[in-house]
Amino acid sequence: MPWNQNDYPDSFKNLDTDVRKKAIEIANALIRDGYDEGRAIPIALDRSRSAVHGEEDQPIYEIRVHDDGWQLKKKGSKKALLIEETKKELMGEAKRYVNKHNGELHIYTQDDELEETLYE
Repeated sequence: MPWNQNDYPDSFKNLDTDVRKKAIEIANALIRDGYDEGRAIPIALDRSRSAVHGEEDQPIYEIRVHDDGWQLKKKGSKKALLIEETKKELMGEAKRYVNKHNGELHIYTQDDELEETLYE
């Protein structure tokens, strides 16, 4: 079943409207070409961001421990963009912020080990 603006994969929900439209278009084309959904979705995400935003370097944002809990900051910056008491509280807002800025998100553990990378 083809996706549309009202019915699309969950991983498309936080995308800018233009990027989401392009991702849906690309994913549907890949499905028609015989790709399975599990492969079509990440390819569509990557290609749609490139198509809409060009080949600019993605800014990298990090979720790390902070004196007051957890912070979201741009890599290399000393200034926190968002601060929350818990990592869980920070995650939703951080994902929205990073998607809006077409960035890549690096999530670190309490011990400052890279745990996960999103939107690469």
